[in-house]
Amino acid sequence: MEAGEIFLRLADRLGLVPEIPDALYEAADRGDRLTFGAALGDYLQSNPEARKAMPYILSKTLGKKLGSSQLASFWWALQSLPPAGHEMASRVGFNPGPGLGEEIFQAILQHPEGIWAGEVDAEKWDHFQALATEDGRINLNVHEMTDWIQEIDPVMESEKLKEDEEAYPFIMSSGRHVDYNANTQMRDPAWNKGKRACTAIMHPEDAENLGFSDGQMVKVTTEAGEETVELEVTRRTRPGYIMIPHGFGLVFQGETYGANANRLTKNTHRDRIAGTPYHRFIRCRVEAT
Repeated sequence: MEAGEIFLRLADRLGLVPEIPDALYEAADRGDRLTFGAALGDYLQSNPEARKAMPYILSKTLGKKLGSSQLASFWWALQSLPPAGHEMASRVGFNPGPGLGEEIFQAILQHPEGIWAGEVDAEKWDHFQALATEDGRINLNVHEMTDWIQEIDPVMESEKLKEDEEAYPFIMSSGRHVDYNANTQMRDPAWNKGKRACTAIMHPEDAENLGFSDGQMVKVTTEAGEETVELEVTRRTRPGYIMIPHGFGLVFQGETYGANANRLTKNTHRDRIAGTPYHRFIRCRVEAT
């Protein structure tokens, strides 16, 4: 299942998709995308707020006909090429005008290996001429990040790094890429027989201070939970920083193999916009079992 279909189903369950009139479904079913485009334009004119949900609307209508949510959104993007886009497309043989988007889209369907969709002026070499913004620039001012950017300050960051240091003196990375793991896919444990596939690596200085030895089992505790894992003493990490590979701790034929690093990740300790947990910076403590 492609990502667009997954996002559509989530959006549907969350109530983010507005009610779509039967006329749009019928226009999509006819297979004439120009007719569908006209119907979609009428719908948006009377429902301007629906533009916020355009990917979902396209997925449920034209996407079903094309068999792809992504293709439907891509088709719509091609319908609003800026004047410079028409000019560049004409240099490689396309016909500028109202039907240009459909012409390019059809060419892409016929040539999945890729096509030349346009060419900049060889004399000007102005790649920015195709930008659709009014000022002809790429605007990087993301309003939601204005306050966050102001927090990029060495003094403030140093203070934040000290938070919870007493209770959780180590920093852990929940995720380490090695030959023995495959993201969240559990490989047949037999592949890793005889190997140290899932260990928590710790710098020798830290191991010596705590009285730990290579190969012993330790308990790693975070705000989210705790996991027992084999300790590996190595200089492949720095003092104060431990790492546990992801993709382990799953049950295979009734037996658990390795430690599940995701159980040590707190869902509230995350990127404030994307919502992604801070997998590479998790406060923890390490104790002998």
